[in-house]
Amino acid sequence: MSDNSNLLLTTSRTDAEIMPDLGRTILRGLIAGLAGGAAFAAATIDLGLLETIALLFRAESPLIGFAAHMVIASIIGAGFAILVFFHRPDPGETVFWGLTYGALWWFIGAVTLLPLLSGQTPAWRIEDAQPLVPALIGHLIYGGVVGLVLAIGRSTIIGAPATSTSNSTSNSRRTASASLRSVGTVIRGGMAGLLGGVLLGLVLDDRFGVPAVSGPMVETSRSVAWLVTLGLGLIAGIGFALLFPTNDRGTGPTLIRGVAFGFALWLVFALSLIPLAIGDGLQWEVDAVRDGFGTLPGYLLLLGALPAFGYALLTNFQRALTTDNLAARVGEGVGAQGLRAVGSGLIAGTIGGLVFTVVMIQIGFLSTVSELVGLESSVAGFVVHLIIANLIGIGYSVLFVGRSNDPGSALGWGVAYGTFWWLLGPLTLLPLLLGDGPTWTATAARDAYPALVGHIGYGALLGLVFHRLELRHNPWWVPRNRAEANRATRATEQLLSSAPALWLLIVLLAVSVPLLLA
Repeated sequence: MSDNSNLLLTTSRTDAEIMPDLGRTILRGLIAGLAGGAAFAAATIDLGLLETIALLFRAESPLIGFAAHMVIASIIGAGFAILVFFHRPDPGETVFWGLTYGALWWFIGAVTLLPLLSGQTPAWRIEDAQPLVPALIGHLIYGGVVGLVLAIGRSTIIGAPATSTSNSTSNSRRTASASLRSVGTVIRGGMAGLLGGVLLGLVLDDRFGVPAVSGPMVETSRSVAWLVTLGLGLIAGIGFALLFPTNDRGTGPTLIRGVAFGFALWLVFALSLIPLAIGDGLQWEVDAVRDGFGTLPGYLLLLGALPAFGYALLTNFQRALTTDNLAARVGEGVGAQGLRAVGSGLIAGTIGGLVFTVVMIQIGFLSTVSELVGLESSVAGFVVHLIIANLIGIGYSVLFVGRSNDPGSALGWGVAYGTFWWLLGPLTLLPLLLGDGPTWTATAARDAYPALVGHIGYGALLGLVFHRLELRHNPWWVPRNRAEANRATRATEQLLSSAPALWLLIVLLAVSVPLLLA
């Protein structure tokens, strides 16, 4: 009885120390909403969207529209703070939730409620939604700023909160150790980001004659363009490292987080800050976004995924391409884990590849794949296609082993991984291997849309089958109830991270962007 009482008292005290005050959380959300609303409003002045908001109140003054906009922004910010109240307070997690939250409010507000309140039908058709692309970008930037400001308010940008102690020597040592870790984080992130910037400059230099950083054929000197590109690489690498300093999510999830981070960078730099700096204004209109689409895959792959992956390698080189922490959970050797994961990846990749073949036949793409081996036969294309599907399946097994704790997470990571390979495969590696440059254009993305559907289906099957094969493995030395409890704990932790928001953001990016730019 005494032990139970002590446990209850300890739990109560721990909850009181850890749980943030709801009132202060709402206040932080209001402040974050105002900051995000200010960033959004600064853009809407140039785009003339404030007048549209003012019309809801039977007025035409931009000042009334601005006031209404800021009130709405602060209320939505408070709602976001409540939404992430129980979630992990890591800065990167909060920012990704903010991006997804902003996209959700674009659908709710600009696409649905605003037309209805104006006496019109919701803009649910593509031709009606295309003029609202500027509002989509504004909502995404609003959500990202809200997430970042809220993360700063929770004091989680770098490291953990300081722990008070009466021993000044111990406190100094802890401070010095935290400073060294922060310096190491910045160095590793900067190195990985520089590599991405160099590769981005080389690819864009080969395509456009200069390293285009804002859109095709930016009129600037070669040296300035290179400096800007390398600077973007540094910003990308260091920014990602500061958002995810602990890097404890696994190599595969880190890669997908890098893709989403690259998308955020593209919105901020390619469509906003760089055009403003060179006097072109915000490039948020659908035609401008279509013209600047050529840099989006570069941002996603070379300023997002590559720096994230490189940071993961530098942070934990020994575990980056193996099986992460699985050995600590099940007590197996790395060799046994690796062989089992590769076998499961082969099976899952084969099943996903066979289903993907249906799409390949429908779009007549097998003969194109056969050109990789110098042939023009559909049979040869089918064989090459299955080999590639198996290799990608093995890659998934290495990167995501132990990360699919339930069918939902398996589906989320699989779809995100399939979308990543659509960017890396048909739009990048395939044309390079066939002797051409990357087909990073809105037209090429639209033409490759059927392949995107196939990659999403392939990734979904890959994730689900691999998850099922992982569940079948039950080491005799691990009791079933303990294994299930560990799996449930990991699933809960993943749900409290930004993983669900990340899956939704990747699907939104994959499905909406090619359609809106068609």
